[in-house]
Amino acid sequence: MSETQTTASDQTDPGPDATGTMAERIIGDAAGQSVDAGDVVLAEVDKALLQDGTGPLTVRQLRDLDLVQCQIPEGTVVFLDHQAPPMNAEMANEHDLLREFATEVGCQLSEVGDGICHQVMTYDYTAPGDILVGADSHSVSGGALGAMATGMGSTDVGVAFALGETWFRVPEADKFYLEGDLPEGVYAKDLILQIIGDVGADGETYRAMEFVGPAVDKMRIDERITVSNMVVEAGAKCGIFPSDERTKSFLEERGRGDDWMPVSPSPNAEYDREFTYDLSGLSPVVARPHQVDNVVSIEDESVQDVEIDQAFLGSCTNGRIEDLRIAADILEANDCDTDSGVRLIVNPASREVHEQAMDEGILKTLNRAGAAVNTPGCGICYGGHQGALADDEVAIGSNNRNFRGRFGNPESEVYLGSPATVIASAITGEITDPREVMP
Repeated sequence: MSETQTTASDQTDPGPDATGTMAERIIGDAAGQSVDAGDVVLAEVDKALLQDGTGPLTVRQLRDLDLVQCQIPEGTVVFLDHQAPPMNAEMANEHDLLREFATEVGCQLSEVGDGICHQVMTYDYTAPGDILVGADSHSVSGGALGAMATGMGSTDVGVAFALGETWFRVPEADKFYLEGDLPEGVYAKDLILQIIGDVGADGETYRAMEFVGPAVDKMRIDERITVSNMVVEAGAKCGIFPSDERTKSFLEERGRGDDWMPVSPSPNAEYDREFTYDLSGLSPVVARPHQVDNVVSIEDESVQDVEIDQAFLGSCTNGRIEDLRIAADILEANDCDTDSGVRLIVNPASREVHEQAMDEGILKTLNRAGAAVNTPGCGICYGGHQGALADDEVAIGSNNRNFRGRFGNPESEVYLGSPATVIASAITGEITDPREVMP
């Protein structure tokens, strides 16, 4: 990785009159005016999301404000995904509250088992050029499609979809220029963990991280989602990829070709900093407890011989079909023989992913490996249910956070890695370089 100062992007010219970074251009369009970093503007909102952890507060606040309405019902989605199915009567009542609210205001409802909000939102709702706000920090995932997607507080999001607009302070932006090809055994998760390790957990606070370069042109949308999803772990306001031909093909395959529009920074876009990453020089990495930026190479002495009790494959970061395929390939190459002392927990990111895994025989492979395949949803990622750890237990997950207590117990430890690293570790019983067990 190298860092330089820059004042121009490498993208194609979006037009003679267009100026600004991707964040500036999208917010400017939504605000109906030209904007610069640091400006505070009122912008129209295209999409909004609530989930069952934060959504009930939104509903109660809107009722207190006598503002139970929705200006963008087709683009507002209420998700029942964090405790799906609910683990107790209290949560079941919260689910009913959200169902009633969705019916009352006419917005969309994503039911138990339909999947994680960021997965479903990105695949079925978010479009390039959108302003998306969500009552969940990983709403930044939508940046993978060229949207200005960000998390906000529950009340802020409620007011945004009730009125159809919200205010933004336009973020300063840093450019991440990606070149080269990922080596075998190295994935988009390793890339974003490396970036977070380099810039730090607060290195991009309220900044736009914008990803460009020849490597971006070759990145699949699922890979872009993994990267955008985790920019918030560096404090970023958003993480945006250009909307290009890959974006267009993805949307066409989803039957959403009419949603496509090109999004790119202008040639004279002003960035505070430029970071260059040659992907060919990366290796598998892990984030050690209890911070996402506590990142080391898989070959570092500190993670050698670290025994694990649980391996988690899933989350909005890495629970897509491509991630499950990686896991199944590695398991098949090792006769589905996982360590007897390791619990393998799997949560597909959506009902669609679950069905694809069923059709492709992946669920059979996971079952042979002794995996507990749970309902599509967040599962143990946020520590609520479906895999909490006991005291002093150690887990490795493909999710996005490893804060103390993240898997439901502050007396446990959580490491983060790519799906391949997670499965390799489940096979050996200790944190393992996936290249040692890959086919």
